[in-house]
Amino acid sequence: MKDGKRRADIRPGMLVNIILKKDQRTGILTEGIVKDLLTSAPVHHRGIKVRLDDGQIGRVQEIIEED
Repeated sequence: MKDGKRRADIRPGMLVNIILKKDQRTGILTEGIVKDLLTSAPVHHRGIKVRLDDGQIGRVQEIIEED
């Protein structure tokens, strides 16, 4: 399972676990399907920021299912 720090590893339609801004202290992960990639940098040390199909925005912590 990849950790979501490299933009090249993430594509729309993938199933991922993200951490929402409000959950950063607790570490609670939210599962969802990637709709858009919001980070333009090729690598980000805290995870690539994405928007899920349901509109939630967070940083990818784990890639669950590769497309």
